Amino acid sequence: MTLAAILFDLDGTLYSRSAGIQHALDERMNTYVQRVTGCPPDEAPALRHSWFIRYGTTLAGLQREYHIDVEDYLRVIHDIRLDMFLARDDELDALLDQIDLRRAIFTNSPAEHAARVLRTLGVAQHFPLIFDIRFFEFQPKPNRIAYTRVLDALGVAAGDTLLIEDTPQNLPPARELGMRTILIDEQSRLSPDGIADCVAPDIRAALRVVLNGGVGRI
Repeated sequence: MTLAAILFDLDGTLYSRSAGIQHALDERMNTYVQRVTGCPPDEAPALRHSWFIRYGTTLAGLQREYHIDVEDYLRVIHDIRLDMFLARDDELDALLDQIDLRRAIFTNSPAEHAARVLRTLGVAQHFPLIFDIRFFEFQPKPNRIAYTRVLDALGVAAGDTLLIEDTPQNLPPARELGMRTILIDEQSRLSPDGIADCVAPDIRAALRVVLNGGVGRI
């Protein structure tokens, strides 16, 4: 199989979850949920988890059940200092430079957050396209329509496309469509069997798999 395009998830994929950004985002989401729902602080994480299972994201849960102002939510949640958590990643830049395939960010975050992350990492030049939550019309991964919209926009077949993603729940729709998949698992706890074509501990290892032809020829 020859690959034509790679879709990259953003948060927890292009940088490590241990960087602390996800924790900062989670804290902001918990506070936002408390404010909107009136729930006690210790109940917000469980409520968010229930929405993640049912709808895919905290935002989707707030939309469905509380009809919030989406733009207000996106602005408040992503108003963080990225340079407190991330720095330029020259190794990632060099690996991306070796891959001669179409590349795009495929994220449930807003495009402006994705662009800031890419600039902070020093890899924005490798990603001319960002497919974000607004592009999906707020129907986030793992909603199948998010995947088909991206494939249609790129004009590539699912079988010629690789998805690199750190959330296991976001892989089944890609695999059902015929995409190749690499799961980022920092703790190396998961087996690829039934989950992904390959499991890698970080984005650098995932890109080396691609360069070595582990998920298809490039």
